[in-house]
Amino acid sequence: MLSSSLWPDYVRQRLHHTYAYLAGSLALTAGAGYAAAQTPAILRLTANGGLVAMIATFAVIIGTGMLVRSIDYNNTTLKHGAWALHCAAMGAVLAPLVFMGGPVLLRAAWYTAGIVGGLSATAMCAPSEKFLMMGGPLAMGLGVVFVANIGSLFFPPGTALGAGLASIVVYGGLILFSAFLLYDTQRVIKKAEITPAGGYQTFYNQYGQPVQTVVSGYDPINAQLSIYMDILNIFIRMVMILGGGNQRRK
Repeated sequence: MLSSSLWPDYVRQRLHHTYAYLAGSLALTAGAGYAAAQTPAILRLTANGGLVAMIATFAVIIGTGMLVRSIDYNNTTLKHGAWALHCAAMGAVLAPLVFMGGPVLLRAAWYTAGIVGGLSATAMCAPSEKFLMMGGPLAMGLGVVFVANIGSLFFPPGTALGAGLASIVVYGGLILFSAFLLYDTQRVIKKAEITPAGGYQTFYNQYGQPVQTVVSGYDPINAQLSIYMDILNIFIRMVMILGGGNQRRK
């Protein structure tokens, strides 16, 4: 049972810290995106399309994300600096969305908040850990969306194949990352429940001799990163859907 009323105090505290960092990540990203949108040089750099720009974007996202995950949470200054850098990089990557216009972004933010709130509540109150069983299908779905994203660079959306690939990227991606949000939410809860406290832990080797090992403990910054990326991907696709609808009406 994953009902929040049954969580021990330490699990509630860990999840409170996790979602506090998640809110901070979204705030830092929004601020960095606004600042980048006001800087023509950064906006031109991030707005360039094509395969090279996509590879560079993935390199920045993956590189800064790996940097955050590799630093121990107890190394406070470096950990928080890497976290802020990752959020700032994501904000710069999202800066070209400013071309969609403020009303579209605001509506997309509200719709995203509704989707995230509903799915998060569903995952937290689910009577079992069934969403944790979706890892394999979600990985395959991510591969399909990734390939469709690359393919859409080579086939114009005016063609039948290009339109199909674009639909997979937008609508298929929206469904995929909504499912990922269910999976990642339950994964974070499970991690908060089973991760031992930080410090020295005593284990026993194969000869029955006690061995002391340093355990990092629960890391709320690392824990929220997957949910953070799910939310951003849902938001991007909501912007694309709403922006496309506005363009068709003009």
